[in-house]
Amino acid sequence: MKYLRQFFVILLFSFLGELLHWLIPLQIPASIYGLVLLFAALLTNVVKREQVKECAGLLINVMPVMFIPAGVGLLESVDALLPMLVPVCVILPVSTVLVLAVSGRVTQALMRRGKASEGEVKS
Repeated sequence: MKYLRQFFVILLFSFLGELLHWLIPLQIPASIYGLVLLFAALLTNVVKREQVKECAGLLINVMPVMFIPAGVGLLESVDALLPMLVPVCVILPVSTVLVLAVSGRVTQALMRRGKASEGEVKS
């Protein structure tokens, strides 16, 4: 019964995201609206972490299974994807290295900034 209640809370926010998607004419997926609403509710303690923790963990554990249909869809449309194979094989490693480098630089800057402000607080 606990999982059902927690799942209902998650579904409620998903439904609210669908409503926002219908009401607001932006090109933002309804699932993003729902995630942002749930995140805001968790931050403001409207929804307590314990109210969704176990069900969220269960959904995260079964998430890899959800990628199977997408993988099968890719395999079935391999003829349409073959012309893009070389550009994708070039773009993928380049963008991965670029994201890693930018993420590393941002993390280092934030860590330096945190240490600097920590030093100011101690003084």
